Amino acid sequence: MTRMPLTMPAPTQPNGKPQLEMKATAELELVAAPGDDTAAPPLPRFRMLAYTGAPMRVAGWRYPVVLDLAGLSIPSQTRPIRFSHDATAGVGHSDAIRIEGGQLVATGLISRDTNAAREVVTSSKNGFPWQASIGASVEEFEFVKEGQKVTVNGKQYTGPVNVVRKATLGEISFVDLGADGETSASVAAGKHGNASETQGDSTVDDTPEDVTAAPATNTKPLTVAIDEIRAQAIAETERIGRIRQICGGRFPRIEAQAIREGWNEQKTELEMLRALRPSAPAIHVADNTVTTKMLHAACLLTAGLANVEQECDAQTLEAAERRYHGGIGLQELLLEAAWANGYTGRNFRDSRAVLQYAFRSHVEASFSTIDIGGILSNVANKFLLEGFFSVERVWRNICAIRNVTDFKTVTSYRLIGKDQYELVAPGGELKHGTLGGEQYSNKADTYGLVLSIDRRDIINDDLGAITTVPRKLGRGSGLKINDVFWSTFLNNAAFFTAGNKNYLTGADTALSIDGLTKSEVAFMDQVDSDGKPIGVMPAVMLVPTALSVIGTQLFKSLEMRDTTANTKAPITNPHQGKYRVEVSRYLGNAAYTGNSSKAWYLLADPNDLPVIEVAFLNGQESPTIETAEADFHVLGIQLRGFHDFGCAMQDTRGGQKAKGEA
Repeated sequence: MTRMPLTMPAPTQPNGKPQLEMKATAELELVAAPGDDTAAPPLPRFRMLAYTGAPMRVAGWRYPVVLDLAGLSIPSQTRPIRFSHDATAGVGHSDAIRIEGGQLVATGLISRDTNAAREVVTSSKNGFPWQASIGASVEEFEFVKEGQKVTVNGKQYTGPVNVVRKATLGEISFVDLGADGETSASVAAGKHGNASETQGDSTVDDTPEDVTAAPATNTKPLTVAIDEIRAQAIAETERIGRIRQICGGRFPRIEAQAIREGWNEQKTELEMLRALRPSAPAIHVADNTVTTKMLHAACLLTAGLANVEQECDAQTLEAAERRYHGGIGLQELLLEAAWANGYTGRNFRDSRAVLQYAFRSHVEASFSTIDIGGILSNVANKFLLEGFFSVERVWRNICAIRNVTDFKTVTSYRLIGKDQYELVAPGGELKHGTLGGEQYSNKADTYGLVLSIDRRDIINDDLGAITTVPRKLGRGSGLKINDVFWSTFLNNAAFFTAGNKNYLTGADTALSIDGLTKSEVAFMDQVDSDGKPIGVMPAVMLVPTALSVIGTQLFKSLEMRDTTANTKAPITNPHQGKYRVEVSRYLGNAAYTGNSSKAWYLLADPNDLPVIEVAFLNGQESPTIETAEADFHVLGIQLRGFHDFGCAMQDTRGGQKAKGEA
């Protein structure tokens, strides 16, 4: 007989929930039939001390975890034994799983004839120190706060600690390296009576006096053991057949689970009856797993984003509030991401290492669970837009929008031309129209800026830095698009001219009932290349801040009274409700060429005949922000914002400019 002492930790379970990391010991016993040196190789047995009931450090859980064995569900005594959690690499099965003295113990057979099973047995004979991984899904847990006490598995513990009250045992796997790096193995006394103990190693001794005698069941003749295996195989085949007959192909999920977990006919029928019942309201069991969505919600809640319910679902918001009820700090956010990506430190002292793990600099993508760059970018984008929309946006109300796919110059043609319908001659042939020969061009360019959250903000645990910096980037983008737009629009000396019949001068062009009437007539009297009316109506009155009041009066007031000695009659406002008023502070600003506090404009609807057009790359009208760990020479986090757009004047007949003075 050969005994292999093993140590068994547990990794993260396949379904994505946190896996309990259990220190365990396994013994692998090879028993030969007595007196038969030519018999077939014996079937190895194993015995595992799967869990001692003590607290564990588990990846994804901030505080230690204790599994309450009283709440551990063992679906059946026969559980699959696998290699590295691979369902296609079976090793054997357990035949007994029980709780003894507050510990979880399992025994069983290496009964599969697979490459994985042969690898486990052969390597064990060679002294390889196999470890094990136990899959246990968490269904319900409670958090014991700091200073509070709790009794679990007959022992008392002081918080902070997580107590898993309900869990279900899945499968047990042989692995070459488990999650617990401090495994241990004990070796029985040698044939000379000496005892030894090793750390992280395993010793094989074939001398019968050195080990505990195997149970009587292990000394059966090989033919008896084979008969038992055959009987078990026949019984299992019959059980699977009855389950398939019961399910009848209508419940494939229940059928697969029943076969996999060793259910009998009664349990299978019961689960089918439950599946046929009307669905009850869903009950969400608390889950302590930190996710990208939870951290994203915690940041938005802490930063006080308005209408946060529109950004996150109710369940995620509830989980974030429950876990971070006092708000999440910048350090805590980065630590949560670093821990999820494999960081083993417990504080922020090594800030450089925390940032590297948080931003996955040292983590393979397949092993990373939290994308801190994505979280910061998503949060920052919300506040980037707040900053972007906080500046004047009159430009958006008077321009046409074009979607471009690259940075090349794009060309458009005059929309007014030979587009009048012609009489259809006998035979039904239609004549061809044209869009005219005048062209207009535009192209997008890139504008951007990089700002940093430096090491002081991180050390000060200032989460507000990831909101104030994006607001600045958003505001900067809003100011830049205004600057480019109004520089283009106001530098219009060659666009609004008397020759183009879209520029009026003189004292009678001051903004008033008479001045607006004059501009209206000039606009509506415009003609196409055939000398016929263009048919486009004015829709917008664009004025500087100095003319805001009179512009609003002309749009809203029913009457315009003149109280001078030369009072005019009638007093009714003929332009009331005609033209939407847009007021821009850029029109009268002295920093821009072509500025005037008296000039004003009458414009067509930009969707009909625009005087100016803004092109956006891929239709992205708002700026984009990206977040990353800072370069080597910078201690902190970098945020860069960029925006791809371009502005160009279009059709001269889309508007009238009034100088507003002589």
